[in-house]
Amino acid sequence: MSGVVTSRVADAIARRNAEASGALIGYLPAGFPDLATSVDAAVALAQNGVDVIELGLPYSDPVMDGTVIQAATQQALGAGFRLRDGFTAVREITAQVDIPVLVMTYWNPVLQYGVDRFADDLAAAGGAGLITPDLIPDEGTDWLAASDRVGLDRVFLAAPSSTDVRLKQAVEASRGFVYAVSTMGITGARTDVDAAARTLVGRLREAGATSTCVGLGISSAAQVAEVLEYADGAIVGSALVKALGDGGVAEAGRVAAELARGTTA
Repeated sequence: MSGVVTSRVADAIARRNAEASGALIGYLPAGFPDLATSVDAAVALAQNGVDVIELGLPYSDPVMDGTVIQAATQQALGAGFRLRDGFTAVREITAQVDIPVLVMTYWNPVLQYGVDRFADDLAAAGGAGLITPDLIPDEGTDWLAASDRVGLDRVFLAAPSSTDVRLKQAVEASRGFVYAVSTMGITGARTDVDAAARTLVGRLREAGATSTCVGLGISSAAQVAEVLEYADGAIVGSALVKALGDGGVAEAGRVAAELARGTTA
């Protein structure tokens, strides 16, 4: 992975792999159910064992998101969420807790905002970088340059169907970690984390990855522990979003604490 710039995310993941069995990365959409509550929920995650925050920017065409996250992002958009509110959320989260915050966004909003302007504003807000699920490295030249210029991480996705060439590209372009998608298709908590994830992480290691985290379908401490047997981090989204929707900030914090037990199992 790119080593030109020091990575706060990679450092946090490495530290948790030294202290425990690995890192827990928690996803929440900015602006759900409203902007202030989404900030409070992210802070609660940080205070209950989550090591890196993945803050999603609500988008009108969330092609990779499952029903729980789609409903949450649509609610945020309906309540008036605008892209600039994402920078506000990052700023307010990082002012309260010392935790890396990665923004997860589809690429079109970044293009419309302006790649360099987006990088500048995210860095100014205290953000750690971007997860870009629909951007492949060979189409991300502008983002690679902008992220190097301001010192932001960039996380690319790898899937079980990815060719060896694509995996090597993702490894070389990523900084922070490579996001291993455990299941083909959309996000959502699943009873079993696919065995394909273990094979994919092995292939990424062979391609040179030093930090790989697995997401899509993780919803219990036992699954976190299972993933951390072979990966550096476990990424949880739908289970935390559902907790926030069902029981507010307190429930999101409780579920985060329960999931975090998997890092010490």
